[in-house]
Amino acid sequence: MRRRRGARGRHATTAALLAAAVTAAVAAGCTAADGPGDDGRGSSKESKQGASPSATGPSALVVKIDNAAAARPHTGVDAADVVYAEQVEGGLSRLMAVYATRLPETVGPVRSARESDLELLRQFDRPTLAFSGAQRKLLPLIDKAPLRAETPGNAADAYFRGSGNAPHNLYLRPERIVPKTPGEAALTTGFHYGAAPAGGTATNSRTVRYPGARFTFTWSDSRDRWLVGMDGTPATTADGERMTAPTVVVQYVKVRESAFRDFLGNNTPYTETVGSGTAQVLRDGRAWDVNWKREKATDGTAFTSDDGTPVNFAKGPVWVVFAKAP
Repeated sequence: MRRRRGARGRHATTAALLAAAVTAAVAAGCTAADGPGDDGRGSSKESKQGASPSATGPSALVVKIDNAAAARPHTGVDAADVVYAEQVEGGLSRLMAVYATRLPETVGPVRSARESDLELLRQFDRPTLAFSGAQRKLLPLIDKAPLRAETPGNAADAYFRGSGNAPHNLYLRPERIVPKTPGEAALTTGFHYGAAPAGGTATNSRTVRYPGARFTFTWSDSRDRWLVGMDGTPATTADGERMTAPTVVVQYVKVRESAFRDFLGNNTPYTETVGSGTAQVLRDGRAWDVNWKREKATDGTAFTSDDGTPVNFAKGPVWVVFAKAP
């Protein structure tokens, strides 16, 4: 009888621990409705990110941005030179904001890195990547990548918690990890800027859908820009200003499964940004069907017409939305 009571005691202890774990996850805001949870990720303190190589020249600042409904409105995203939108677990989306010509006072909410981010970032010269952490198995890959990783674990004074619920309330003070504005030379994206190409199709609105998210860009003649919408709602900054972009690129890429899953068991999509394919460039209220090519991870991405002529973007911020190729 004593043996059976011991077994019941162990079962009760195990159940209590499981209940506590579930409660902690819910308290942290890690629900499917709010976006991919960070359970199962290694603490940024566990990574030897201090060993990451330092930038030797102009180095872009890149910040992973939460894009769950609970994370909006965003702060500082409107100051980015390039904003990449990618699909993550559960068909939801996250943003990656690249800063070179301007550094806002605050950026966020900041969230975790993904494996495909490392391939995308190879186009920059040892960029500074600000993120909240990553899955434990991914941390060694980040440590080996040619970038400077800055997380709350090794740059605690650069981050702070704002109002709202965790994990959607972590913010970065960029000047504490990048004291000097990198400058335009850090934007090694391969983008061309200038006069609009001939032709194009008059376009008032363009929507890109993921299984659990969508982006809509609506042309505004009065602002000479595309108005950004997310999940059917106008996207605004924390100051109440509408988020806009002079140029939007819908880039069709291969999206495959990676070796990583979130704590719910959802696979993390891997967005392949090296290779070639088709894209659509939106500017000046028109759309152009173009080709894209990136031969090596260290290259920028070339967007060209059928005859190989580079397609110019409008001067100013560029939004690149990765869409699954048909």
